[in-house]
Amino acid sequence: MWTFFVSVYFLCNKDADNQLDDEKFYNFLTRSIAFIWAYAITNPGVNALRTPIYAEMVNLINGKEVEFADFRFPQQQTANQFDNYNFYNGRPITKSMLVWWCMQDDNQERPSLDTVFEIEHIYARNRYDLEKSLSSKEMVEKLGNKSILEKRINIRASDFRFGDKMKYYNGYTTSKGDDKKATCLLELKQLAKTKTDFAEADIKERTTTILEAFGKFLDEQGLIK
Repeated sequence: MWTFFVSVYFLCNKDADNQLDDEKFYNFLTRSIAFIWAYAITNPGVNALRTPIYAEMVNLINGKEVEFADFRFPQQQTANQFDNYNFYNGRPITKSMLVWWCMQDDNQERPSLDTVFEIEHIYARNRYDLEKSLSSKEMVEKLGNKSILEKRINIRASDFRFGDKMKYYNGYTTSKGDDKKATCLLELKQLAKTKTDFAEADIKERTTTILEAFGKFLDEQGLIK
């Protein structure tokens, strides 16, 4: 579907040298990605996307902007759907949302393309199994308890209490005395500096912060009605 959609955009917007205007193409991709992520949650199923995407391809052919005007999201209903959505690790949207959240910080270091990232549970799954210190195990899988973390760091940090994870978020020293700098979210490093633990209240607060920011992003893209 992406291939068809972007191909139609290219054919309708290329110049005489077969080039696209970078800013306009960026705006097209940003709005389209925002819409598709939200639509995937509010109207799950790949086939469901055919209707709005086909309509926008027709608009492109007719020289119109991609706006998804007939498919804008009701603000409160959409917020409720996102709040109740299960962001499991196996769902591609989970890592996509976490990467998007990471890059909202203008000071965030852009990692090299060969860096392998995994989903990190700030409050570890094994910690819940040992302590049962959350109201339910579902809290572990909330979006606010997840971040991306490069694989070599995540392997070391994954099963520890927050107090033990902090050193890995900031980099670590191997048994041979080698310092390993972490390609890590600035947010995780800030948590490591300001908190001594990451508990249920923190999971709820961070979940709300991420989802409200994404709701604002949808609104800025003209996708909320």
